[in-house]
Amino acid sequence: MLQITAAGKSAFCDGVSRRNFLKIGALGVGGLTLADVLRAEAAAGVKSSHKAVINIHLGGGPSHQDMFDLKPEAPVEFRGEFNPIKTNVSGIEICEHMPQLAQMADKFAVLRSLIGMYDDHSNFHTQTGFSRNDLRNVGGRPSLGSVVSKLQGTTGSGAPPFVSYNMSYPGYLGPVYKSYQPQGGDLRLVGGMTADRLESRTNLLGALDRIRRDVDGSGQMNALDSFTQRAVGVVTSGQVADALDLSKENPKIRERYGNDGNMFLTSRRLIEAGVRVVTFDWGGWDTHGQNFVTLKSQLPRLDRALSALLQDLSDRDMLKDVSVVMWGEFGRTPRVNATAGRDHWSRLSMGFLAGGGMRTGQAIGTSTRYAEDAKDRPVHLLEVFATLYHNMGIDDATRLLDPSGRPQTLVEQRKPIRELI
Repeated sequence: MLQITAAGKSAFCDGVSRRNFLKIGALGVGGLTLADVLRAEAAAGVKSSHKAVINIHLGGGPSHQDMFDLKPEAPVEFRGEFNPIKTNVSGIEICEHMPQLAQMADKFAVLRSLIGMYDDHSNFHTQTGFSRNDLRNVGGRPSLGSVVSKLQGTTGSGAPPFVSYNMSYPGYLGPVYKSYQPQGGDLRLVGGMTADRLESRTNLLGALDRIRRDVDGSGQMNALDSFTQRAVGVVTSGQVADALDLSKENPKIRERYGNDGNMFLTSRRLIEAGVRVVTFDWGGWDTHGQNFVTLKSQLPRLDRALSALLQDLSDRDMLKDVSVVMWGEFGRTPRVNATAGRDHWSRLSMGFLAGGGMRTGQAIGTSTRYAEDAKDRPVHLLEVFATLYHNMGIDDATRLLDPSGRPQTLVEQRKPIRELI
């Protein structure tokens, strides 16, 4: 299984150790072969430029009031140790430990009134917009990447439409839309194998399995078909292998991202290779103790990597097409605890959005005096998803059928964030 280790290994307060990594996934396109897909997209005039999403999950729950919503006038037990600094957008201030982002605030928007989060150490709701219990009886809600894969498929490059870390959630869409995990780390043809021979062997295996498909009611055989087709595409195109090989990147650009920014750089390279949705986990943010010690170390590294990503996308004229979202599963408590930490706080969280043709350079919503609740313009989690779907060209009113044949909405009638669109 191919996996790319991200910055740090974190153990959340639930006792589960989570190593951050990417797993390359590939998703199916019904009964079409890869060649069919490529021909159809070529006939439709599909070009290499495409809409995409990079979804960055700050696992553990980042401290919203120590990053983008500081409260310098609050008592010390609420405001903490950090000070705000001005940005290049009048009226917007962020944490002093993110000076590079402060100089490009015109390229992003901050949500200071994000609600609808869950007290759950999981990336499930930052991938799907819903609780893990929602529609569990029919398989659960699908992730944005799985929805995009079903509705838009591949870009024709041979790259999978969706690359995710750790777990992906196909939900009620079924196993065809679960991230494919190629075996082994070499994504190139070796040993004299040609693309024609590989496709011939794949077709032979598919024919031998056809009799099993007749008695398969779970969809696993169709999923296997789609995984195999996508694997052939990944290997024969070579673009994903190239994207994952950071030694092929300009050394000056690699240096800009820093040693902890490989996942950010890899995401940009995967999007260039034709991936539509990339998600990854970065850092450890479950700061029940020594919150400020941890953030003093992590925020400068995040500042460097994220600012490099935004500048890189801008320099390559990709920022108008690529949406970047960054958040965690919840925020942190307004009051600093006895061990200089902050605990779980799902009533209010932060969101960071950039690119995608959005109207950036603004802070949306405000919080109450101690950043405990949304005050003005609460922004619901599903509004963010509606915005991301909008940026991908997917109507927020789109309905997909669950296994029982019932239509399910993507965002429960929520609309895109009006200030951004």
